[in-house]
Amino acid sequence: MTDQAKSTVGVGMVGHAFMGAAHSQGWRNARSFFDPPVDPRLVVIGGRDAEAAGDVARRFGWEDVETDWRALVERDDVDLVDVCTPGDLHAEMAIAALEAGKHVLCEKPLANSVEEGEAMLAAAERARARGVRSMVGFTYRRVPAIGLARRLVEQGRVGAVHHVRAQYLQDWLTDPETPLSWRLRKERAGSGALGDIGAHIVDLTQYITGDRLVGVGAMVETFVKERPLPAPSSDLSAVARTGRGEVTVDDAAVFLGRFGGGALATYEATRYATGRKNAIRIEINGSDGSLAFDFEDMNVLHVFDATTDSAEAGFTRVLVTEPEHPYVSAWWPPGHLLGYEHGFTHQAVDLLTAIAEQRDPEPSFADGLQVQRVLAAVQESAAKDSVWTEVGTGHEPDEGGSPS
Repeated sequence: MTDQAKSTVGVGMVGHAFMGAAHSQGWRNARSFFDPPVDPRLVVIGGRDAEAAGDVARRFGWEDVETDWRALVERDDVDLVDVCTPGDLHAEMAIAALEAGKHVLCEKPLANSVEEGEAMLAAAERARARGVRSMVGFTYRRVPAIGLARRLVEQGRVGAVHHVRAQYLQDWLTDPETPLSWRLRKERAGSGALGDIGAHIVDLTQYITGDRLVGVGAMVETFVKERPLPAPSSDLSAVARTGRGEVTVDDAAVFLGRFGGGALATYEATRYATGRKNAIRIEINGSDGSLAFDFEDMNVLHVFDATTDSAEAGFTRVLVTEPEHPYVSAWWPPGHLLGYEHGFTHQAVDLLTAIAEQRDPEPSFADGLQVQRVLAAVQESAAKDSVWTEVGTGHEPDEGGSPS
């Protein structure tokens, strides 16, 4: 099929800041390095600030700008809506898009509450019956080393999983004078480090192991209770204009977990790990081996094979840049490293392929809701002095996703 004969999917994206830029280059590069069965057309980007949205549109090749997200959703030339907004807008926007017959990619976490997530999944199920697809943006799944880790566990290379340990460590809030932002307000973000970065490691560990958390025991902490208001503070109008505003989310979350298959787990998500910029550390210990990954060395997976002769056993450093590794064959020769941005291109290609093949993409809204249930259980446990709390299961139908 020639490029000219290919059909296109018109993309409308709401949001133009950090995630908007990351998603923009993902859509733009999807057809440059891969050959998806349908091509993305960057139809329109939405944002309340027309000048800022227009700048992103110019830099990444979006054809048009809308300042009203509802107008974007209603456009006939938009087939897919990409929601890159703070969490308090996810449910309203995603549901409206699905009801309008648009495919949806929604940034993580899926919602700000389990109730919102349930409403989103119900809308996704109704839309699915009409051939409309939906996916959650847990982009770190698309890191080739993570894909390789998942493959090795599926192949039984580590045997029965006994231990899972995961950390997501950042330090951008260690300065107490860092201004208040929407990420530090519960009504906008839902939670702090827990939902912002903890959601990623919950999803990653469930995805790699193919198992789900069934219970947690947790602690959370807010180290700095008030911060300077930003200037201007138009998006924090509900906050009293006293010069400082209250931080209403957690700065760090630490919790234990148990998987359905019996594995024990430890999790740490913090934006106060001084010196750590974006360290996502995952280790899986099984009866026949172990896997270890750190996003700050994201092209490497450390693999230990416990079935080899003990005299020669040790962790093997695998450089995940070979053509047979997940996603890698579309990029550069072996040893030429990939970066953070490449996962967003992989995400776009996976979603476009699923739409063209009329199948459900992963992670699904059901997967996103399950992670939301884990976050809710963590918050409930922490509020009750770390009492062991079961992860809710709900009664949602199978949306066709993986166990995450």
